[in-house]
Amino acid sequence: MVLDWCHRRLPTFELIIPFSCEDLSSLGPAPASLCQLVAQRNMALKEVLPLMAAAGPRLLFVLHGLEHLNLDFQLAGTGLCSDPEEPKAPAAIIVNLLRKYMLPEASILVTTRPSAISRIPSKYVGRYGEICGFSDTNLQKLYFQLRLNQPDCGNSAGGAGVLATSAQRDNLVQMLSRNLEGHHQIAAACFLPSYCWLVCATLHFLHTPTPGGQTLTSIYTSFLRLNFSGEMLDSTDPSRVSLMAYAARTLGKLAHKGVTSRKTYFSEEDVRGCLEAGIETEKEFQLVHVFRRDALRFFLAPCVEPGHLGTYVFTVPAMQEYLAALYIVLGLHKTTLQRVSKDVAELVGRVGEDVSLVLGIVAKLLPLRVLPVLFSLLKVVPRVFGRVMGKSREAVAQAMVLEMFREEDYYNDDVLDQMGASILGVEGPRRHPDEPPEDEVFELFPMFMGGLLSAHNRAVLAQLGCPIKNLDVLENTQAIKKKLGKQGRQVLPPSELLDYLFFHYEFQNQRFSAEVLSSLRQLNLAGVRMTPLKCTVVAAVLSRGKHTLDEVNLASCQLDPAGLHTLKPVLLRARKLGLQLNSLGPEACRNLRDLLLHDQCQITTLRLSNNPLTAAGAALLVEGLAGNTSLTHLSLLHTGLGDKGLELLAAQLDRNQQLQELNVAYNGAGDTAALALAKAARGHPSLELLHLYFNELSSEGRQVLRDLGGTAEGGAQVVTSLTEGTAVSEYWSVILSEVQRNLNSWDQARVQRHLELLLRDLEDSRGATLNPWRKAQMLRVKGEVKALLEQLRGSGS
Repeated sequence: MVLDWCHRRLPTFELIIPFSCEDLSSLGPAPASLCQLVAQRNMALKEVLPLMAAAGPRLLFVLHGLEHLNLDFQLAGTGLCSDPEEPKAPAAIIVNLLRKYMLPEASILVTTRPSAISRIPSKYVGRYGEICGFSDTNLQKLYFQLRLNQPDCGNSAGGAGVLATSAQRDNLVQMLSRNLEGHHQIAAACFLPSYCWLVCATLHFLHTPTPGGQTLTSIYTSFLRLNFSGEMLDSTDPSRVSLMAYAARTLGKLAHKGVTSRKTYFSEEDVRGCLEAGIETEKEFQLVHVFRRDALRFFLAPCVEPGHLGTYVFTVPAMQEYLAALYIVLGLHKTTLQRVSKDVAELVGRVGEDVSLVLGIVAKLLPLRVLPVLFSLLKVVPRVFGRVMGKSREAVAQAMVLEMFREEDYYNDDVLDQMGASILGVEGPRRHPDEPPEDEVFELFPMFMGGLLSAHNRAVLAQLGCPIKNLDVLENTQAIKKKLGKQGRQVLPPSELLDYLFFHYEFQNQRFSAEVLSSLRQLNLAGVRMTPLKCTVVAAVLSRGKHTLDEVNLASCQLDPAGLHTLKPVLLRARKLGLQLNSLGPEACRNLRDLLLHDQCQITTLRLSNNPLTAAGAALLVEGLAGNTSLTHLSLLHTGLGDKGLELLAAQLDRNQQLQELNVAYNGAGDTAALALAKAARGHPSLELLHLYFNELSSEGRQVLRDLGGTAEGGAQVVTSLTEGTAVSEYWSVILSEVQRNLNSWDQARVQRHLELLLRDLEDSRGATLNPWRKAQMLRVKGEVKALLEQLRGSGS
């Protein structure tokens, strides 16, 4: 309204004067006139102060956040005042405005939390209105369309936060709309505009380049700060407890119980039990009432899913895990032993000095031997209970690590894909309602625990009234490091390994991550969809490490050139690098060339099979090969090189002096190009093995290549078939295993033709030998080829 008035789009009012009640409450009882308050808070309105009295109903006061003021409408507490120039306490001025005693014709708009409505007597209120949320789903869709086409609030200028293409933006909006139109709980959550913001912020985080330091935990912490800032639960209560601290203590307990019992649906009894636990006084009951009225609906929503009607769920699933983590990190979860230990330790600490002094005096008067023993016990008691509290931190770390390394979750999607699916839905058929439900997964819980310990999030939490002491952070970090040191050495499935790296990313402690991950030698993320965010996570966590990675496996990860560029610091430390099945084209070869030419490159084995590199990519790769001194094994199997690509390799092969094995099988090359490369390989000083099978070689061409292999001693061995003369090739299992591994992704008609040619070679060689041992070997290999052919024909039908 204020902005519309500034741009002359609100002609109803000649003058609008906004006040923040939180700001006014900070002034205390210090007297000031209405004109002084307007001039101090809105310097630009100082010149129009004379217009206030004459504006009549065209003057609008906007009082935002009335719950921050303690208003007394009784004449004994707040006297009458009609003069805008007379100094009064800010609360008294507001009361007289609402009484219509000061500027009686002025219009007033008040915003407040529901629990504070009763602070204004109803006779002074002309109209009530409650803002509940989006009543029309079309408004939701319009919000998402506008928001997803704008830079994210936390991103830098220059459009870094804008989704890459119009098609990508439209696809996200369509998927989100389909999910909202279904019976999903997210539709109920997005009834609240605040959660629409959270959904869009999460989508920006998952699908756009991530600003430095932004984490999922920081998004949720910022979301709560935007909604609650440092608000008190009840400004009239002397305890001055913040709303967020109260939510952490009550709903955090409910959330944590749900996580530990694998539960997301809660009954009214569950909710009441956590809100009313330990309540003894009338003031405490009043706080529960205020919280239920003002904030409970924000965190909990009635479940709309069939079979769970009448229960409550957290408005978005991740909020349950966030509050459970906050409940733990704030030290609110204590066992009975820990609570008793703390009380006893404090009691002994308070009386210990006085008792020690008395015992010292008595010991001088009466030489009793037992007194020194009692004196020592008083010193020991606090240490014992301090150790109990230390054990509790170890228990917290143990619980977090166990949740992170649960074997039941080993083969589900990584946590970032789970987050995306919860917002956008799952593509494909839905689970039938009669099927047994899947186990609840709480893999974000340990991520949020680590994220809440980071310095940035602790600073924001302090603004929310939830401070975390530095000493507690240090002790929790040491306990987590101790547990991760034991559990983190085990070999994890790819999706769980990414989750483990994401925990370190959320933690934002580079020194901690470098120490804990120093034992990581194999980075196997095969099959994980490596989005820009995931590439950023891996690079940010591992780029500071110095140790060599024995193997980095990024096969079938949907990598693109931008992902390779982001991961470059990690790839430079790899000995073996697998990039198979990533649809990498010639453009990606520029990144690979720069990687190979880098002076810190340690790669000895590079697997690029099943990528459409083409001859244009080969031209860039040979530049990298020419200047590289570490690479010994290179696989370009099924990369679409063709004759031109093999000819480029043949012409430039001698510029690299370290290569030992080169695989260019299944590249559609003919006799001439294959022969040229074979001759270059035979003359290479270090090359030992050249794979040329499954190329478009004629019978004569294969024979020439076989003859070439037997013309001279030394030189590279050329593999073109399952046979070598009248014997089985020692590489027959390598060839057939490659076929078996790629049977479903290669062109089936073409593979079938090549397998039939191999079968014919086997039959010819078997008929040309009288050696029974060789005949038996060929019969065994022939059976393997026939099994592949049957499998191929079966999948084709």
